[in-house]
Amino acid sequence: MAADQRPKADTLALRQRLISHLFSGSGRLTRTHAEMSKEATEAENAFRNNPKFQRLVTPSASCFATTCGVERQVGHCHPLVVQAAHEQNQVLNTNSRYLHDNIVDYAQRLSETLPEQLCVFYFLNSGSEANDLALRLARHYTGHQDVVVLDHAYHGHLSSLIDISPYKFRNLDGQKEWVHVAPLPDTYRGPYREDHPNPAMAYANEVKRVVSSAQEKGRKIAAFFAESLPSVGGQIIPPAGYFSQVAEHIRKAGGVFVADEIQVGFGRVGKHFWAFQLQGKDFVPDIVTMGKSIGNGHPVACVAATQPVARAFEATGVEYFNTFGGSPVSCAVGLAVLNVLEKEQLQDHATSVGSFLMQLLGQQKIKHPIVGDVRGVGLFIGVDLIKDEATRTPATEEAAYLVSRLKENYVLLSTDGPGRNILKFKPPMCFSLDNARQVVAKLDAILTDMEEKVRSCETLRLQP
Repeated sequence: MAADQRPKADTLALRQRLISHLFSGSGRLTRTHAEMSKEATEAENAFRNNPKFQRLVTPSASCFATTCGVERQVGHCHPLVVQAAHEQNQVLNTNSRYLHDNIVDYAQRLSETLPEQLCVFYFLNSGSEANDLALRLARHYTGHQDVVVLDHAYHGHLSSLIDISPYKFRNLDGQKEWVHVAPLPDTYRGPYREDHPNPAMAYANEVKRVVSSAQEKGRKIAAFFAESLPSVGGQIIPPAGYFSQVAEHIRKAGGVFVADEIQVGFGRVGKHFWAFQLQGKDFVPDIVTMGKSIGNGHPVACVAATQPVARAFEATGVEYFNTFGGSPVSCAVGLAVLNVLEKEQLQDHATSVGSFLMQLLGQQKIKHPIVGDVRGVGLFIGVDLIKDEATRTPATEEAAYLVSRLKENYVLLSTDGPGRNILKFKPPMCFSLDNARQVVAKLDAILTDMEEKVRSCETLRLQP
């Protein structure tokens, strides 16, 4: 395949002609492991002696911190994951109607990572499918229709999920009457900030207010949906205790709590296997959704629910079926990912490397005024770029310029948040201490150059 690869310009022309322009592009992807290694070596000789490099990068040269990190949780083309898929493909791949050990083995392994109340599993193909099923489960269990979500949230690309994703619906058909939006629990930019005596209670009371307002209109709440760490909203770390108090308000209204772990689960936060566990050992969601990371790029996702929620869904008598969710191959891949996480101690690794990366980025905050906030846990980190410290105005243009310059230096980062000014770090979990040093060194150099250019412009404006 490598010898027959067409020129980049030809691939680009075909993409523009045949693929919807709504698909964003981030440059040419190499097609084989060998090509990836060759391109990466040529692009960045500094990394060629890194023994973990081939597993760190995604197929686009040296990708260090992008959502590809979530999609390749244990590193690109991890040999144990590839081997598991290949071996099972050679034996049997069929749908989940047929009795097979892999699906029950995988469900059992997942159950060991979760609170015991979350003990019924559904396997699907994608995170969007998982959240759509979670919505159905919540509505069947409660008999209610309405959903409370956080502002700027994104939960998937299906029509049902666009409706509960302010990040999307505000640019499309707008907010449905059955959707209710609560403020993002952002202690840097939100109404209750780091100096508030109890931001968890304050933000939870906002949810209570939203629920009461909906009930006054005769609406009934089915669910509260939230990413355990809001990602698209700007790499937000909700204050501890927030979820427990929100769950109390939601359950009192007859609803259930859905924790979306699609981008933040599977050991990424380091301290815990699941990000919702950061909220305290006593907090247990009614439904947890998973995707991306659990298959390391293979299309597999999962929903975990409590017995009462699952039994209410079964009582409808309508079969739930997914052709390839829970197939022997998908479950073999999922088991392999869990094995790698355990064997290579990647959860502990995320804790140590994430802490180190936070320290380095904290030094950048001291050095560069444009860095307003550095927040995160494990290998989920956001850098909030600002124009002014007093107003915290998002440095949107500067963030876009910085990301472009980083790409020229073989570091792929992207931005999130309402102002598109939050640099998001979600690398593969094999991201190393050396990788952290190298990425931050390049970030530092570009920020320094940006500041020198600004000073030069200011000097020119002062001249007669």
